Amino acid sequence: MTLEEIHGQEPVPAGHDWMQGAGKALHELLVSAQRRGCLTAGVYESAKLMNVDPDNVAFCVLATDEEDEGDIALQIHFTLIQAFCCENDIDIVRVNDVAKLAAIVGPSEESGEPRDLHCILITNPNEDGWKDPALEKLNLFCEESRNVNDWVPTITLPE
Repeated sequence: MTLEEIHGQEPVPAGHDWMQGAGKALHELLVSAQRRGCLTAGVYESAKLMNVDPDNVAFCVLATDEEDEGDIALQIHFTLIQAFCCENDIDIVRVNDVAKLAAIVGPSEESGEPRDLHCILITNPNEDGWKDPALEKLNLFCEESRNVNDWVPTITLPE
């Protein structure tokens, strides 16, 4: 008997399609949020926004590359951001390819320089009726992941 059977929960669909769907949804959400001006990039910028207006944050993405795994300060920031997101019911995922994120999000609009993409927040726009289907898919993905005790699932972005 599995843990899912004991608790009456369905396991997260195993397989490449489920993860690929989450990656595609994240790509769509990032593009949509940037177009609407609802994207905040950077560890410090994200921490400031979460401190000032946590109710406005809809989704969080933490990103690292292999060389970032040994950065203790970054890992401490991630731990604090994850704790804050859990405390405020903000869905959160990890991405292991900062270069793919940079290709989607691009450089800073103000300076044209590369941004810190280790933390990206998607905020709710001022429009009351904005419902992004990609955000809804990712919220479901995160909920399903939590059902199998994967509190911060890792998503692979599509090529």
